[in-house]
Amino acid sequence: MNKVTIVGSGFAALTAIKTLNANADNIEITVVSPKAEMQYLPSSIWIPSGKRKPEDIIIPLSNYFNRMKVKHHAAKATGLSNQGRTLHTDNGDIENDGLIICSGGRFLKKLPGIENAITPCEGVDASVKIRDRLREMEGGDIAFGFASNPKEPSAMRGGPMFEFLFGIDHQLRTEGRRDKFNISFFTPAPSPGQRLGPKAVKGMVSEMKKRNIKTYLGSKLKKFSADSVETETDTFAADMIIFMPGMTGNNWFSNTELPRSEGGMIKANEKCQVEGFKNTYVAGDSGSFPGPDWLPKQAHMADLQAAAAAKNLIAEFKGNAPTEEFKVELMCIIDSQNKGMLVVRTMKNNIVLPSFRLFHWLKRFFEWWYLRQYR
Repeated sequence: MNKVTIVGSGFAALTAIKTLNANADNIEITVVSPKAEMQYLPSSIWIPSGKRKPEDIIIPLSNYFNRMKVKHHAAKATGLSNQGRTLHTDNGDIENDGLIICSGGRFLKKLPGIENAITPCEGVDASVKIRDRLREMEGGDIAFGFASNPKEPSAMRGGPMFEFLFGIDHQLRTEGRRDKFNISFFTPAPSPGQRLGPKAVKGMVSEMKKRNIKTYLGSKLKKFSADSVETETDTFAADMIIFMPGMTGNNWFSNTELPRSEGGMIKANEKCQVEGFKNTYVAGDSGSFPGPDWLPKQAHMADLQAAAAAKNLIAEFKGNAPTEEFKVELMCIIDSQNKGMLVVRTMKNNIVLPSFRLFHWLKRFFEWWYLRQYR
């Protein structure tokens, strides 16, 4: 019986579980995470408007783990030793024959005054905070923005910020309050959303202009305050700042000998293997992977990497060389509460379809389809 430890309980971790169970019989899986639950963050964009409540997208996993014969170890990872075979946690050590790290990333919080900003992808609680602030505000200035890790350009989450931006604009219009708010968008990048492709960038900027959203593009961020955003070229009012910083690796990586990229992520190859470590893999936001400059940090990509990692680990258990390479693919619907823009990017194609109501409902259908297996 081969013992596999999976760190995390998000998209990559759950896909790794499914893939391991579907392709091997002699495996004992232990999942390490603080709680036996996942937060379906793609739907957190609907919390401010009330389309979703926290309990709709916080999914308890105990029953699923029981069905899949998975042990859950309620703990946070704190370190790693013995060439990956011993995971240290704040609730004891766990030995393994194989390790898949799916513990996500950590947002960089070095910008002065960043405590004045809300970071949506930190969890459902952040979206609830946005919802409550919007209800309290009778008017004012709302600023949306994102940045990358300069040492790890792919470690960023731009897509959700466009969804919060357009979604809240739509919400305020629906409520008849949009004229009482000034909405702005900022990013150090001269062209926002470049990973989505040129057509998508043009579409985003055009949509902002259409919605009377003022843009501040291409200037380095200097600081936030309780009522403003300051860049190297502008200072503008912001009673609420909704901001997605770049990402880096988890703190516990520092208590390991895992190889890390300049940006702090775990270095992996195209097969999701951690360099220099046997039977040790990484998937999702925790890893730094080879690929094009638009290689995304998103749930779909995490799923693809986790599936490859699990298949390669099984191959190693069987004494074979790993051969499975993760597919490079960006796929998302940029939702605005009542319609959405479909974006697909592969090594050969970049498809952008303009906003339609159908895509909004497809996103909601996918949420139901994806989560039903874990409920």
